[in-house]
Amino acid sequence: MLDMIANLSMGLGVALTPMNLLLALTGCLLGTLIGVLPGIGPVATIAMLLPVSYALPPVAALIMLAGIYYGAQYGGSTAAILARSPGDTSSAVTGIDGFQMALQGRTGPALAAAGLGSFFAGCVGTLVLAAFAPALAELAFQFGPAEYFSLMVLGLIGAVVMASGSLIKAISMIVLGILLGLVGTDVNSGVARFAFGMPELDGGIGFVALAMGVFGYGEILNNLAHAPQERDVLATKVRGLWPSRQDLKAMAPAVVRGTLLGSMLGILPGGGAVPASYAAYAQEKRVKVRDGEVELGKGNIRGVAGPESANNAAAQTSFIALLALGIPTTAVMALLVGAMTLHNLDPGPQIMGNNPGLFWGLVVSMWIGNGMLVVLNLPLVGLWIKLLAVPYRWLFPAMVLWCALGAYVMHSSTFDVWLLAGFGFVGYVFNKLDMEPTPLLLGFVLGPTMEEYVRRALLFSRGDWSIFVSRPLSAGLLLSGGVLLVLVLLPSVKAKREETFVED
Repeated sequence: MLDMIANLSMGLGVALTPMNLLLALTGCLLGTLIGVLPGIGPVATIAMLLPVSYALPPVAALIMLAGIYYGAQYGGSTAAILARSPGDTSSAVTGIDGFQMALQGRTGPALAAAGLGSFFAGCVGTLVLAAFAPALAELAFQFGPAEYFSLMVLGLIGAVVMASGSLIKAISMIVLGILLGLVGTDVNSGVARFAFGMPELDGGIGFVALAMGVFGYGEILNNLAHAPQERDVLATKVRGLWPSRQDLKAMAPAVVRGTLLGSMLGILPGGGAVPASYAAYAQEKRVKVRDGEVELGKGNIRGVAGPESANNAAAQTSFIALLALGIPTTAVMALLVGAMTLHNLDPGPQIMGNNPGLFWGLVVSMWIGNGMLVVLNLPLVGLWIKLLAVPYRWLFPAMVLWCALGAYVMHSSTFDVWLLAGFGFVGYVFNKLDMEPTPLLLGFVLGPTMEEYVRRALLFSRGDWSIFVSRPLSAGLLLSGGVLLVLVLLPSVKAKREETFVED
């Protein structure tokens, strides 16, 4: 306990520097903005800002990018409630009851429920991060190459299980991501693989070009394919922000349930804000409706408070696997791995030992950021309403230009710009085929690392593949992944999973 207090005090000193406070505020504002504006999302925005983060100190860059991530959870709920057009997928279910509350003249209580639930869950999620990440990092020092490989396999299986849609499609995306990660010069032999005679591919496919193409350009093309009339803005004046005593009594248990569920799902491999919010809404649907309470889907405040608490708690605890084990569990975490790599940082347990100021400064900045978001968001609701009316045709040209510049400046190569455009088309095709691109990015990030750990393990065992099942911890992780895959294929579990990811 005393060690945690000392570490948090050190983090407070890092997070409270003027530059880091400014960047935390910048990240929170940007996150809220892109959460409010439909069709951008935190993944695309962080991908666009990766080149900018290269010019910042490592801790400042991570504070800003993390602020964008959890800030987007707040902004997404605002757009979902006001227009049922969330800028972030994790807020989609919030719009079911939130939009109905707005139509009934209860916009203020809906926004307040989302904001207060998010603040509570964000603080609890950050506390869980501070408590569990150091202990998990200590355990990680006991891992060898075989254990790390097995852990990554478990993480990819978790991504398949948690992905919405077809399991076959999710597995295909992971395999494709791993194959794309193998493009480039082999470290051991020095031979170029899958480069097709193009010198530009000898160094591999650029992470920034892939991420911005699939998530940035792909999302832009998808939005341009929809008619402008589909963005139905709810022009409303917000009165009486504070919920009534009855509202507070109804939402408090939902906030606690959502926070606990989101905290657990954020830690799990393949978890994150999206499955947490859907699972929380499914959980609230199972809670008995009290006398005088409207049903879920018709303006019940629990349908706002539960999912919003869950997605914010999961957004915080998803940092645990990244910072303690070096394993990204979501697309945003994979992008943060890319940001750390740009700064020559290896995510994992060594971060806390070699750079404790970065870890604890990031943790404390999340508390500060959550406080900033509550103070900023509710007074700025009027501004967000106006932003929802901005025509998309004014937004996308700037986004296209920004992505192209970002891809070019990383290596000063026009080839990366063409690669960006190609992956943008690929991302659009994925969207049309209902193939979620998140597993692809996780496979791309983890694939080369998994290959390296396989080689190290086989060198250690002198070519004996049984090392992966003869070591107890490695065998346990592989067994857990196999059990998880078998369970999700059971008809009853499969039906329940599909029910969770369906909006009413």
